[in-house]
This record gives sequence, structure tokens and C-alpha cells, in this order.
Amino acid sequence: MKRKIGEHLLNIKAVFLSPDKPFIWASGIKSPVYCDNRITLSDHSVREDIERGLADIIRNNYPECEVIMGTSTAGIAHAAITAHILGLPMGYVRSAAKDHGRGNRIEGKLLPGQKTVVIEDLISTAGSVIDTVEALREEGAEVLGIASIFTYGMTKGIERLKQAGVTNISLTDFDTVIDVASEKGYIKPEDKHRLLAFRNNPADEGWIKTQGELL
Repeated sequence: MKRKIGEHLLNIKAVFLSPDKPFIWASGIKSPVYCDNRITLSDHSVREDIERGLADIIRNNYPECEVIMGTSTAGIAHAAITAHILGLPMGYVRSAAKDHGRGNRIEGKLLPGQKTVVIEDLISTAGSVIDTVEALREEGAEVLGIASIFTYGMTKGIERLKQAGVTNISLTDFDTVIDVASEKGYIKPEDKHRLLAFRNNPADEGWIKTQGELL
């Protein structure tokens, strides 16, 4: 499944690898990879594999789940489809409470003590998904864990999840994707170590080649 989903993400360019012309993240970090899992919603076969995969993660790892909560906004559609497959209620968590109406941050019915699984599309440093987990816990939910489509496996993200006492299980990961990318010719085999160097320490730009090196 990891390889299959990894191939899907590369084929539809939900994950785009560009080690020689890095992207700039909102944080200012230069990255050789850009991931936009919203694109998966536009491809029926890919979407079906992803949602059934997320449903299987919940069945196999969080069988006591009573309600599914998506992260806003990228996790909402995936949470809705997965909940439909499993026949479970669903809601989502805003990044911040509304400044009008009832001022909700959590949308959908959530009862104190309900066993909840969070659906996230992408995990890098895990800050946003942990914020979602904490918001649910503040409302009395018992968060069983996270089911996600893709994770970078960054040290900072792993440490944050551990500190928050929450488990994440992803359909695929960075290492699998770059292995597939190398085999399929999306990147040069010699670029694998550069991509792993970025993953291991995104703040260190040593993986970036200069123009002279590229020539």
C-alpha cells in the first residue's frame, strides 16, 4: 500500500520533487519537495484507494473509533469520505474559533468522552495536527490517534507527536516516495541522499547544489 499510494502521489503530481530548483515554504525553508494532497480529490481511482486505505487504518488500528474529525481545511473531504465508508459520524476542527455566530472551533456533534480519530492529509513538523488534537481533548474527546495520507518522518514531527502522546499512521511516507521516484525516473538516483539530508534537517541547506555544481 505504501508504494501504491506513493506512486499515485507522484503520478498525479500531488507530490512534486525538484532537488535542483527548491520550493520556498511559508516558513522560509527551502524544500526540494512540494506536496498538495488536495489534488488527490480530483482523481477518482486515487481518491478511492486513499479513502479505503484511511478506512483500513482506522479499522485495523483504532477499532474503537466513534467519530472522525478532519483537520481544516485539507483533511475535511478525506474525513467525510472515510467516515461514509465506515458508517461513522464526522466533523472537523477549525484552525481558530469563528469570530461570529456561536464561535465554534469544532464543527459537528462531539460528545465528551467520544473516541475520536483525526484525519490529516500531510504531516511535516506536526504542529497543526497536534493543535487539532489538543482542541479535541479540551472538548473532552478521547483522541485515539491520527490517520494521514503522507508524512515526511521529520525528527521534529516525530518528537512532537511523542510529547503530545498521540500516534500517527500514514498511508505512505517520504522515504517510500523517493524510492519510487528514483526507480521510476522522477529523480536521479544520486539525488536520493540529498532529499534524505533535507528530511533529516530541513534547516540545513547543505543539500542544495550551487549553479556551478549543477553545470
